[in-house]
Amino acid sequence: MRTVELMVRQGCGSCVRVEGEVRRVVDKHEALMRVVDVDTDPELALEYGDRVPVVVIDGDEFACWEVDADELDAELRR
Repeated sequence: MRTVELMVRQGCGSCVRVEGEVRRVVDKHEALMRVVDVDTDPELALEYGDRVPVVVIDGDEFACWEVDADELDAELRR
């Protein structure tokens, strides 16, 4: 099973919008999705800074700020 993590921050409007887009694709593939608030972990906050939302698939960064649903769909089919 693939694991998709969405790195977000409270108060981030783009994070909310991207979460909806990503969740639709992830649910279609029955992958595991975790939403991670980077501000709850100092190391994550340092790593991602203001680069949220970030999509991480199986530990590898896939997209930052914007996510193309078709590209995400293709990646999860692999």
